[in-house]
Amino acid sequence: MSAEYKPSGPVTLTEEQILALHQKLRDMRHDVNGRLANIVAAAELMRLRPDQSPTERLKLLLEQPHKAAESISEFSRAFEGSLGLTRR
Repeated sequence: MSAEYKPSGPVTLTEEQILALHQKLRDMRHDVNGRLANIVAAAELMRLRPDQSPTERLKLLLEQPHKAAESISEFSRAFEGSLGLTRR
């Protein structure tokens, strides 16, 4: 049951707006990929070095999903704002 978003009318974007959205998408993709790499690296270190205290690695692991979700939310808000999408 996702919310339905529709523009209030025809949508026209300038070249600058399209480039700005594209850059935000690239930034989000880079951020999410980096966070996933952090998760994999921390888990791999925990697997390879089980004798070391996992506290800091667990902290890092637990922060990553929230930060990745926030990055996606920021892009989503920018995308919706650029296209004038409103929830209906």
